[in-house]
Amino acid sequence: QVQLGESGGGLVQAGGSLNLSCAASGRTFSTYVMGWFRQAPGKERDFVAAISASGRSTYLADSVKGRFTISRDNAEKTVYLRMGSLKPEDTALYYCAADTNTALPPTRRARSYEHWGQGTQVTVSS
Repeated sequence: QVQLGESGGGLVQAGGSLNLSCAASGRTFSTYVMGWFRQAPGKERDFVAAISASGRSTYLADSVKGRFTISRDNAEKTVYLRMGSLKPEDTALYYCAADTNTALPPTRRARSYEHWGQGTQVTVSS
């Protein structure tokens, strides 16, 4: 079992940057694939990024490639999402999630991830 807690969201102007963190509890963090998803009001929860359990492989949605990076520190039990060149369409509630299925590439389906944080709001003003 793992519990997740996101932080780092906020209000930023278009073109700006934000760094999200997701801290995990539990001893098995390093065995999970970790993902970031986002959900705007009235829309589905969309895949943003994922990282393998080891951290050696990363995957990004096409919409954020070249602007976002995902990383993890297994010793600190934390996964990060660094967001740059932010656009108003990046505005959403951002969630981190953990998946016990470590097959690669990781799934991009939200329903496959077993554990979720409470989310952190990112708002990008134009």
